[in-house]
Amino acid sequence: MPETSQSMAGLRCPDARQVAREVLSARGAGERLVDDVLTVVAELVSNAIRHAGGVTGFNIRHLPDAVAIEVSDASPVLPRSPGTPVAVPGGFGWLLVNRLAARTEISAGHGGKTIAAYVPLTVAATGA
Repeated sequence: MPETSQSMAGLRCPDARQVAREVLSARGAGERLVDDVLTVVAELVSNAIRHAGGVTGFNIRHLPDAVAIEVSDASPVLPRSPGTPVAVPGGFGWLLVNRLAARTEISAGHGGKTIAAYVPLTVAATGA
């Protein structure tokens, strides 16, 4: 099962998206799934760069029921919850991640945090 799990200090969105494409291509993923995963990857990586000093780890795995995307950074500050008032700048990427993923998990500590997003295979396959 192709996957990647690395410490990727300095990882940028285009590189993360390319890694995701390679993992998905090896599994013959459909266009909708690829689009959803690439969107989540771009949002999580760009948020880590913009708000948390950069990516410290990146992992993508093709599970039986989902594609798991994990992005780590050095900041323990949690993303703003969906529903942040429109007058407050930003927050829309995190909302998008939560709409595309069946679930998200955040592990935070003194050394930073890891956000895991699970994009379901069935929703992407059916277009539901």
